[in-house]
Amino acid sequence: MKLKLNRIAAAAVVLLGSLHGLAQAQTADTPTDAPPEATVKSDPTKDFVKKVNDATGLEFWGYGRGGFYSSPKGAPKGGYSLGGDLQKYRLGNEGDNYLEFGIGKRFDLGDGIKWGVFYMPTIYNGKSGTAQAYFSLSGIFGNSATLWAGQRYHRIQDVHIVDKWVVEDGDNYGAGIDDIPLGGLGRLNVAVHTADSVDNKSGNPNNAKRINVQWRDIPTNPDGKLTITGGLISGNFAKGKDGGALGLMHIQKNFLVPGLNNIFIAQASNGHASLSGKFYNLDNSTTTTGLLLPPGFGSSNTFLFAPLVERTVVTPQAGAKQRRILDSMDFQIGRFGGQTLIGYQTTRPDDGPETRDFTLGGRVSYGIAKYTKLLAELGTTRRSSDGQARQTLNKGTIAVAFSPNTDFWTRPEFRLYATRASWNKAAADANAGTFGANGRRSATIFGIQMEAWWE
Repeated sequence: MKLKLNRIAAAAVVLLGSLHGLAQAQTADTPTDAPPEATVKSDPTKDFVKKVNDATGLEFWGYGRGGFYSSPKGAPKGGYSLGGDLQKYRLGNEGDNYLEFGIGKRFDLGDGIKWGVFYMPTIYNGKSGTAQAYFSLSGIFGNSATLWAGQRYHRIQDVHIVDKWVVEDGDNYGAGIDDIPLGGLGRLNVAVHTADSVDNKSGNPNNAKRINVQWRDIPTNPDGKLTITGGLISGNFAKGKDGGALGLMHIQKNFLVPGLNNIFIAQASNGHASLSGKFYNLDNSTTTTGLLLPPGFGSSNTFLFAPLVERTVVTPQAGAKQRRILDSMDFQIGRFGGQTLIGYQTTRPDDGPETRDFTLGGRVSYGIAKYTKLLAELGTTRRSSDGQARQTLNKGTIAVAFSPNTDFWTRPEFRLYATRASWNKAAADANAGTFGANGRRSATIFGIQMEAWWE
């Protein structure tokens, strides 16, 4: 195994040397008295997609990632995390392939009225699905308010470095109205959902329903806005109660210095409502087809006919009382860009002990040439539960990346990375089926990945 790792490391060094040579060539064409970003005033990918949308009359948006991933024998190629919502620091830690591709069209009916149709399929590690499929109608009320129905999500705020949408709803059939203007006091979204979806083949055993309200972009102070989100869940649950969720998010642009933005979020939920605003831990429903055998089967001359029947087994799941607080900053100041995170979350299931998750980490980028940047990401996480030893996991990644410019958020980004993760015995025992198998306490993985988004 060491020989294989040495070969992989050697190959990585050779490739890194080649990339460094390309970076040096770029540097030769870049003025030394100005940062590379100074020649780029906008995101080239967004500009290109806008041109395509304008030329075709269609709307395209989406996200994708994929590449080559290598890990020691028996070790996962990614996914090193203790399991908390904010604990998977994703740079060099994904090891998967994913694509979501949205396409839509709005039809002008005159008098400012438009109706639209939108569809977004997904492919994750070869398995296809549907994220969104809905219709919209705008202009009916003479303002920005838009009616919609179908399967749609509202992704309001994420923390990119841990691949988590911390404020969102959707992924289910529903209907609602978006962007109700509130006369200078922000805008309002209201939606109702069931737990059914295009991909939910087992139906909705709980008959669960949800209402979401999002009061967005409330002006609070110069460059500062507040968003308030709420959700209510009802259904027929064998364990736990219906539940609700409430969240507060404040976004401050130019926090302390120009180019630094801060996001503060506090959330609480209970029952079968999640912190982000979606359903939490609904019952599982499994349907199988088998023989209906008559009484006495096995005795002589009793088995004459056994028809096929469907059997549905519902496995009850518990709700939980949850709390989360986090603060995330992102910045782009000259050649330097990045994002940071500190967060704490508690989850107390209706039928189990409380789990407490802590996270602290960040990613930085630095432009070294016109199209080349260096990336570094560090994260430390903790998980503790009543009566159990505390788990710890630390992860670090270094990478060199190519993109249309060297801003932190610019995509597509082609990157070569090396990741080191280590954890304590409690984490190895708790994850014995994955990265902690055979008592493993650390892993080093390498990869080449491209990530892109467009809108």
